[in-house]
Amino acid sequence: MAVVKLLKIAHGRSGDKGNGSNVGIIARHPEIYPFLKEKLTTDVVKEHMKHVCKGKVERFELPNLGALNFLLHESLGGGGTVSLKLDAQGKTHASQVLRMDIDVPDELLSLVE
Repeated sequence: MAVVKLLKIAHGRSGDKGNGSNVGIIARHPEIYPFLKEKLTTDVVKEHMKHVCKGKVERFELPNLGALNFLLHESLGGGGTVSLKLDAQGKTHASQVLRMDIDVPDELLSLVE
C-alpha cells in the first residue's frame, strides 16, 4: 500500500454547466475502476473540493468507460458570465481532484508503472 496522488492511477476532464462543474475521473487501467468506485465517493470529493464546491456533489458511474463523473453544484461562483473567479468554467477542477492523496494497493500501482 502506498499513498499517491490520484493522478497516478487515473486521468480526468472537467468543464461547466451554469453554476456547476463537471469532473470526469477515468481509471488508467480497467482493474483500477472497481477500486475508484469504492474509494472515490461523493463525500470524499466534497471534502477535497470544499473550498470550491458550496453545493452537493453527485456521482454517476460509467463502467463501460471505467470512469466516474461528478457534478459539483454551486462551484463556479454563479457561472462563467457572472463569476469573478479566475476559473469560472471549472476547467481546472479535474486537476484539483487528481491531486488528492489516496492509499492504493501495490498490485494496482504495478498496473500503471
